[in-house]
Amino acid sequence: AATLKEQRSKMKEVSCTISPFTRHSSSSSMPHTPVDEGTSLNWSGYAAATSLTKPTTGSVSYVTGTWVVPKLTATPNNSYSAAWVGIDGYSSSTVEQLGSESDWINGKQQNYVWFEMYPQGAYEIVGFPINIGDTMAAEVTYVGRNTFELSIYNITKRSYFVVPSSYTKAANAKRSSAEWIVEAPSEGSSVLPLADFGSIKFSGCQATISGKTGTIGNSSWKDDPLTMATQSGIVKDVPSVLTSNGASFIVTWDHE
Repeated sequence: AATLKEQRSKMKEVSCTISPFTRHSSSSSMPHTPVDEGTSLNWSGYAAATSLTKPTTGSVSYVTGTWVVPKLTATPNNSYSAAWVGIDGYSSSTVEQLGSESDWINGKQQNYVWFEMYPQGAYEIVGFPINIGDTMAAEVTYVGRNTFELSIYNITKRSYFVVPSSYTKAANAKRSSAEWIVEAPSEGSSVLPLADFGSIKFSGCQATISGKTGTIGNSSWKDDPLTMATQSGIVKDVPSVLTSNGASFIVTWDHE
């Protein structure tokens, strides 16, 4: 199959503006807040690394994945959810990430596209097309000289946007893990209620780790399925086992 970059010639590059976005700033000094092994206060999905305990710095150079914008079920209060792919954050204090957000605000669903070079702030990519049911894809590529290329795609609408490199420099990036995540965004010091997204399927998930490109389940590295749960153990959402090719999984919502 043609890579996303190879498909760009058949797509339209969308002109967008970049605007600061208050959510996603982590609720702690660590982007991924572990409760215990395999569970997190704010992340669910999968991480991959050379080792789950001591991942090799500088090993991850590429990550990609595809998902569908969910149709949210109404919640009594405002609630939030984000689907993204990225490098870092599993055990490091930086993340280079982009994806989509679907929030339930004042009785309506709102969808956005955003990126973040944590610990720098998050930005909304304003003007990028996104609707319920659209197939989205994203790529994070390390291009050298402390710079990353962040690309978002709407496969359904045959559109893409590449974040200007002036926003994607990170001298402290460890490049030690790859992730495919559904996140409960944070604001200030608290994790926000998780929107009822039903289920989100990630597919076409690949990474390049130590120069080898493969799926999440590749035997050359380790993967960790992450369940989102509160400090007291209430499960908020759960990832399925990987498909037999190691490239797909489904995250199912359980609790806000």
